[in-house]
Amino acid sequence: MIISDTLSKLKIKCALIPFIPAGIPSLEFTKDILLTFDHAGADVIELGLPYSDPLADGPIIQNACWKALKQGINLVQILKLVKEVSPYLKAPILLFAYYNSILSQGILNFVEAIYIAGVKGLAIPDLPLEEADYIIQVCSKFCIELVLFITPTSSSTKINTILAKSPGTIYIISSIGVTGIRSNLSSDLHDFIDNIRKITNKPLILGFGISKLSHVQEKFSWNFDGNGKGFGFGDFFFF
Repeated sequence: MIISDTLSKLKIKCALIPFIPAGIPSLEFTKDILLTFDHAGADVIELGLPYSDPLADGPIIQNACWKALKQGINLVQILKLVKEVSPYLKAPILLFAYYNSILSQGILNFVEAIYIAGVKGLAIPDLPLEEADYIIQVCSKFCIELVLFITPTSSSTKINTILAKSPGTIYIISSIGVTGIRSNLSSDLHDFIDNIRKITNKPLILGFGISKLSHVQEKFSWNFDGNGKGFGFGDFFFF
């Protein structure tokens, strides 16, 4: 599992995991940003597949998705870009995609296509847990790591189920609501992560709302392995 292996090798270092939505303002720009993130030391790079109804995302990423789709950006173009750029990246690409985007292609076809392009991990924010087993099986066949999500509202029973199903890395959503810039993160977050760490040694990524240097500095000593960050410079790039 490339994503888990990458995070595990860092040991005491906290990973930098930036996010960029694909296709805004252009595919060529996305390619340049992927290379820039990699050269700047990103450990894993999250690449967002544009979707018409991105329920987990705030206005910045929603706006990016809508603009990309309006320009006609599609999966074939994005995977062509990934295939071109991935040989030049040290950091593995973790593709973020909504479930219907995958179902519309067919799960097997979708996973095979992203594998051929060079994607190393797949995260599906709206994946129903009861439908995860088949996708995990297909991803495993193509050496794609499926990253599952734990939210602050997940029950203990559900957390244990997610940890049992997960093939590797777990993505912890930092707060209730959508992605975007936040002044502060929940005061309960430390205990929440600590309780998860007590029952698993799988790599943990903290994401959603990690939008300030102070967030990273404050959380650096906590028991997780990476910061997933949708950068606040999105507004600057989209216009």
